[in-house]
Amino acid sequence: MATFLLEIGTEELPADFVRLALPQLERQVHASLSSQRLGNGLVRSTGTPRRLAITVAALPSHQQDLEEDRKGPPAGAAFADGAPTPSAHGFARRCGVAIGDLEIRQTAKGPFVFARTRQAGQSTAAVLAGEIPGWVNALQGRRFMRWGEGEQRFSRPVRWLVALLDEQPIPIELPGCDPVVRSGRLSRGHRLSRAVVTIPAAAAYAETLAAAGVQVEREDRARWIRDAVETAASTCSARPDFPTELFEELVDLVESPSLIEGRVEERFLALPPEVLSTVMRTHQRYIPLLHAKAPDDPLALDATETLLPRFLCIGNGRPEAIETIRRGNERVLRARLADAEFFLAADRAVTSEQRREQLASVTFAVGLGSLLDRAERLEWLSGLLLDQLNLPESSALSARRAAHLCKNDLVSQMVGEFPELQGVMGAKYALAEGEARPVALAVLEHYLPRGAADQLPSSDAGAIVALAERLELLLSVYAKGERPSGSSDPYALRRAGNGLVQILLERGWALDLSTVLQVGTAHWQQQLPELSLDAAALATELTDVVRLRLINLLEEQGFDTDLVQAVAGDRAAAGRLVADVADVRRRVELLAELRSTGALAPLQAVVQRASRLAEKGSLDTTSLDPMAVVNPALFSSASEQGMLRVLKDLLPITADQAEDRYRTLATELIGGAPALAAFFDGDTSVMVMADDPAVRTNRLNLLGVLRNQSLVLADFSRLAS
Repeated sequence: MATFLLEIGTEELPADFVRLALPQLERQVHASLSSQRLGNGLVRSTGTPRRLAITVAALPSHQQDLEEDRKGPPAGAAFADGAPTPSAHGFARRCGVAIGDLEIRQTAKGPFVFARTRQAGQSTAAVLAGEIPGWVNALQGRRFMRWGEGEQRFSRPVRWLVALLDEQPIPIELPGCDPVVRSGRLSRGHRLSRAVVTIPAAAAYAETLAAAGVQVEREDRARWIRDAVETAASTCSARPDFPTELFEELVDLVESPSLIEGRVEERFLALPPEVLSTVMRTHQRYIPLLHAKAPDDPLALDATETLLPRFLCIGNGRPEAIETIRRGNERVLRARLADAEFFLAADRAVTSEQRREQLASVTFAVGLGSLLDRAERLEWLSGLLLDQLNLPESSALSARRAAHLCKNDLVSQMVGEFPELQGVMGAKYALAEGEARPVALAVLEHYLPRGAADQLPSSDAGAIVALAERLELLLSVYAKGERPSGSSDPYALRRAGNGLVQILLERGWALDLSTVLQVGTAHWQQQLPELSLDAAALATELTDVVRLRLINLLEEQGFDTDLVQAVAGDRAAAGRLVADVADVRRRVELLAELRSTGALAPLQAVVQRASRLAEKGSLDTTSLDPMAVVNPALFSSASEQGMLRVLKDLLPITADQAEDRYRTLATELIGGAPALAAFFDGDTSVMVMADDPAVRTNRLNLLGVLRNQSLVLADFSRLAS
C-alpha cells in the first residue's frame, strides 16, 4: 500500500478560497478514486495561502480488475443446430472472449447469449496521472482568473505541482498554464525564501515543509493561533475580541504564524470602542483586547473601560523581523485611528438635525428619491406600526424619535469611512447630543438582525424601527419593480423579509401585517406616483413574500417540512398567516409536540380520511357550526350522533381567541378521535356515500365541518403519512 500526495502550488490565495476549496478537493478525490476502483485509506486535505494539498493513505499498486457480464444476441440467433452463427462470432470478438466461453442464460424475454469480460486494472500511478488535472479544474470559487497567454482558470496563478506516490513522482502537465506547469517533487518553503524544497516521499510532506518554515497542517496552525492568542490575553488579564470569522481568516492568511503584541496610544481610548475594534479587526486583522470585566454597554461613548491599550496580531514573517513588523503595525494603526479621531471631532461639530438635512442631497435609488425621502417613509411606517400595537407610551415616544434620527449618520464622516458603523455611530451621536438612552438604543438596534444568526433588538422601540426599516425597503424596492432572482439580491430583500419575521416571532406581537401592507402600499402609491404601482397587487405580492420567508425560517429552525406546510402552505390563507406570524409558530410547535409524543398520528388518520371524503361535498371551508348545515333528523346511526356531539363541543373552541385555544382544540380532537373513528369503522359506522341524496349530503356536511374545524389548527391533508 502506498501514500499519495498532491500539492497545488500558487501565488497568494484569498483566505476564504483555501477554506472553501479544501472540502471540494476532498470530495473530488473520494469520488474519483471510487469510480476508478481504487480502494484507499484516510483522505486528508490541508492548505496555506500558497498551496492546497491532499494526501491519500493505503492506495493499492493497481486498480481492481473489472469484470462484467455483457448481454448478446438471442440464443436462437447465435446458435443454429448447436453451431455458432456469425452473430455469435461477432459478439465474442467484440467482447474479447472465445466462442467456448459464451453462456446461454434464461431471461424474461427468453434465452440470450452472455459473455463475462475482464479488464485488467491499470497501475495506480497511471490512473492518478489521468485524474489529477480534472481535480484541479473542478474546484470552484469567486473571481477566478487567467494569467499569461494560457486558458487555465484558478483563484490565483498555479506555479508548481507536486505529485508523489510514495517516493515515485507522477508525471503530469497541467494544460493551459503559462508558463507550463509540470509535476515533480519540488515544492516551495516560506514565501520570503526563494529556495525550492525537495519532497522525498509523500509521507514526509509535512515534516519536510516544517523544516522549510511552513506549518502546512491547517488544524495545527489553527490550534497554535488559538492557544497563542488565549495565552497572551490571559497574561494581560484580558479577553481577546476574536470572532470566528477573523480566526478562520487568520488561519488561512499565514503559513508560519507568529504572535505579535502591539500598543495603542492612550489618547485613542477616547474613541468609541466599536471604532477601535472595527479598525483593528476589520481593516487591519488585529485582535483587540477587552478588559476581563468590561461592561456590556453598546452605547459607551469611549473605550477606556472596555479596551486595553494593546492589541495582538498574527504575523507571517521571519522571527528576526517581529520587532520591525510590530512597529509597522503600530504606525499603520496610529494613522487609521488618527483619521477616526478627526472624523469624530468633525461629526460632533454638526448636529443630527443638520445631518438629516444633508440626507436630501444623497440619492437612495433611482425612482425612490433621496435618503431623506426614505427616512421620512420609515418614520411614517413607524407611526403606522405603533398605531397597530398597544405599546407603553414611553416605548412609542422613543420609537418615534429614533425613527426620526436613525438614518442621519449615513452622511457622517465616520460612517463614510467605516460603513460597518452605521447605526452604531448614529446612536453614539444621539446620546452625546442629549437624547435619551432608549432613543439611542433604538437607533443602534434598528439594523438588527444583520444576518440569520445575529442578535435581535432588545427593546420595543428598537424592534419597531427595525420592522419599519425592513418594511420600507421591501415596499420601495418592490414598488420600483425589482425582485430577487436566483443568487442575485442586491438590496438584500430576502434578508429584510427574514429579519421582519424573526423580530415578530421573537417579540410575540400579534401585528396584522396584512393591514399594514394594504395601508402602506396605498401610501406608497400616493408618495411615488411616477412608479404607477398597483397598490392592491403589491400588497398581495408582499403578503406572499412574508409567507414564504416565514416558511423558510421555520424549516431552517428544524421543524418538519410537512408540519410547516400544514400550517403555512399555499392552501392556507396568506392574510391569516401574516396577520399574526407568532400564531403560526405556536401552531407548528404544537404539531411538532404532538408528533413527538405519538398523539398526532391517530388524530391525523381520522381527519385526513374525513377531509378526503368532504371534498366530494360542496360545503365551503368557512362553515364551522354543525347545526347550521347538518339535520339530526336524517341520522340513522349512533355514530352520527357521536360525531355531532364532538363537533358541537369543538365549535366554541374554534371561535375562542385565548392563546391556549390550539392546545385545547387539539386535546378535544384527540379526545373525540374514538367517536370520529367509529363513524367510519365502528359497529355503528355508516356509508357516507348513501343512495339517498339528502342523507349523503348530511353525512358529507358532518365531515366537512370536521375538516373546517381542524383547519383552524392546520391543514391535516398536508401531513405526511
